[in-house]
Amino acid sequence: MVAAGDWRLKNNLPDIGGLRAYLSDHSGYQQLGFDTGQLAHWDTGFCTFLLSVIELTKSTGIKVDLSGLPEGVFRLLTLATAVPQVKDTGRQPQATGNLHKIGQATIDFANGIPAAMHFLGEAALAFIQFFKGKAQYKRADLFLIIQEVGPNALPIVTLISFLVGLILAYMGAVQLQQFGAQIFIADLVGIGMVREMAGLMTGIIMAGRSGAAFAAQLGTMQVNEEIDALKTLGISPIEYLVLPRMLALIMMVPLLALYGSIVGMIAGMVIAVSAFDVTVFEYYNQTLRALDMQQFLVGLSKATVYGVLIAYSGCLRGMQSGRSASAVGEATTSAVVTSIVLIVVAASILTIVFQALGI
Repeated sequence: MVAAGDWRLKNNLPDIGGLRAYLSDHSGYQQLGFDTGQLAHWDTGFCTFLLSVIELTKSTGIKVDLSGLPEGVFRLLTLATAVPQVKDTGRQPQATGNLHKIGQATIDFANGIPAAMHFLGEAALAFIQFFKGKAQYKRADLFLIIQEVGPNALPIVTLISFLVGLILAYMGAVQLQQFGAQIFIADLVGIGMVREMAGLMTGIIMAGRSGAAFAAQLGTMQVNEEIDALKTLGISPIEYLVLPRMLALIMMVPLLALYGSIVGMIAGMVIAVSAFDVTVFEYYNQTLRALDMQQFLVGLSKATVYGVLIAYSGCLRGMQSGRSASAVGEATTSAVVTSIVLIVVAASILTIVFQALGI
């Protein structure tokens, strides 16, 4: 077979049908060779044509001699034909019904529990090493993460806490005004923000902000094999990467919740003073009477638990991430969902426990 001229995709390459008809009419051929001495230019179109020729000769029993092809074409064809195409893997199409999805979710959940407990144990050992002063991490990284999850989160925490304080004040004031008890807006907003809403809203904000960021960072490190490099160097990824992030959130979430409580109470004061004839002095005194140290300790303890859950979920999903861009996205989404679910569950349990204890 002689191939001459320009064999590129932009040109109209010959159809394999003509060669098939020729070979069927001349069935006596046992070997097919190539003469490319007059070949000017070629690209992948020429390689595709040759692959079609090779497939055709297999069906007719003719041997193909590739020695006459240019070296580049020969190497590409050798690489393309080194592993035969898998036409039938024997796999049955996967079921997509609701029952299958429920079963698969149950299996994934059951398989994920041991991995989650193993990660929890490794994190606990890392904290033990930290308290012993033997943990392998950079203090500079810890301070940078603290800045990221703490001071840099103040604007969004301020906005959300202020709006939540406004909502609580309006909701309570509409009912309290019927009895001429607008002064108790201070009690409602103060206790609600300190005990529940400030910590809960801060936790949700940090889950979407910092928890997702942790999962994305660690997932990207998995893709780039940075975590494998740390293991090769004998450095614990849990101590070097996870420990600073967990420490930062555990320290910053309670402080942000305390700050959010103050902002929410200020928002309540704005509503009470501007719309319901309560003076600033009266609101301030009523807030002091309604709140004591026990209320703040309850709110801070809840916020600390939320910080632990956010850090745990974000780092867990990041360390479990696959090695592709889509896997990093899935890990980030899973981290946010897991964090919010755990926060809501923990808030319910802690509220019931504190009420049962009379706190």
